[in-house]
Amino acid sequence: MDAADLDHQARTLSGCIPPLLVSRLLELGHENEVEFQAGRGEWFCAREWARLLGGQGRQTEALEVLAPYVATGWWPAAQAQAGLLESRGRAEEAIALARPYAETGGLALEFLARLLARHGRQDEAFVLLSAGIEDPLLAAALVEVTEGAGRDEDIAALLAARIPAGHQCDSPWCCRGLDPDTAIGLLATVRERQGRVDEAIALLHARQHTSVNNQDQLADLLARHDRIEELRAYAASEYHGHAAQRLAEVLEERGDVEGAIAVYRQPGDSPSRQCHGAVQLARLLSRHGRDDEAIETIRTLADSPGGVEDWIVDTLCTLYADHGRTRDGVAYLDALKARRGGREEWDFFRMRLRLMAEGGLAEGGLIDEAIEQARAHPEGDTWYAAWTLSDLLAGTGRTEEAVAVLEPHASANRGPLAGHLVALGRVKDAVALLQQRAPKPLAPVWTGTFATEATP
Repeated sequence: MDAADLDHQARTLSGCIPPLLVSRLLELGHENEVEFQAGRGEWFCAREWARLLGGQGRQTEALEVLAPYVATGWWPAAQAQAGLLESRGRAEEAIALARPYAETGGLALEFLARLLARHGRQDEAFVLLSAGIEDPLLAAALVEVTEGAGRDEDIAALLAARIPAGHQCDSPWCCRGLDPDTAIGLLATVRERQGRVDEAIALLHARQHTSVNNQDQLADLLARHDRIEELRAYAASEYHGHAAQRLAEVLEERGDVEGAIAVYRQPGDSPSRQCHGAVQLARLLSRHGRDDEAIETIRTLADSPGGVEDWIVDTLCTLYADHGRTRDGVAYLDALKARRGGREEWDFFRMRLRLMAEGGLAEGGLIDEAIEQARAHPEGDTWYAAWTLSDLLAGTGRTEEAVAVLEPHASANRGPLAGHLVALGRVKDAVALLQQRAPKPLAPVWTGTFATEATP
């Protein structure tokens, strides 16, 4: 066992038993196998086994499980041990364990700072994080862990210094480290918690990019402070449609379903807003029992120019299936296939399989037909088709057949195949399959920092 090997396993989930299968083993009562593999260098088994032991009050045994991994100097193992120590009231030991790793910055420094703040040492956390404020991760942690510590003006000054007046990024690589938009968002968070809401709103209006991970901080702030008319005005102009979504959510929460529907039905300025708005509208209609309207909304979107995207058609097929209209879904795919000259790529065909299978559970006969069609499809002998077909077989209780379908494609489908083997009780076969290792590319060991982060 060494840090480089553990790092490779954790990053690639290859040559090891992945977390989902560890959970599956425990769910099916194979605790002995998890314990055994934890002692043989299987990190995800060790992490979960230590967690279970700690939850049972067997802290000494839990620490013994983690000790060989920590001895390699690998940060995730040390982090798990520090978390275990803290959970048992041994915070000072956890801090002492994490401190040497934090010298490299990055995730380890963030962990240490949050640990210090949780145990009344916010000033020390402030010093550590403010020195690394160019890292967006550490800047965000700085704002979070110092709430209520009386350092808001100090933090505001640090953030304001990183917002150049009038600067507009012209490429994703323009501003490395803490970019102006991120600094603006964090400064707005500080101003809001100081009660200076108008200043926070003004700051957020100055951003170049308004949405992060499909959320808009300004829309959320306006909703929190019940500034609905301002949110309505902002939603009318915001490009991505995330502000409109937040407005509709607020109206729905207040019982104004028609008002929420009207928000989504307003024409948007961007294709992205129109597309995602239609999907959100369909979900809203479906939540309120207006299933036919929901289906018609997505069908109209799918039939519009450029609307035949796999995720949109998949949303439509899901609505058909959820509302017991699987045959209507299949008929739609038939019509789509005809419009496309009789071609049906696998991404669309797998939707057909799902509809046929769900219809077959209720009506009989369609499951075997779906399997035959899958095998006859031009892409039916590919690894991804084998995965889809195996899930279909396993879902109908034909797990042995699922295994047979996957075995010729085992190298590309180790996870799904191992899952089916475990379901059949063939645990040793599943573990042996997962532990087959391809040659590892040379790569740096993860110390808790990202490649773009500077090491102090």
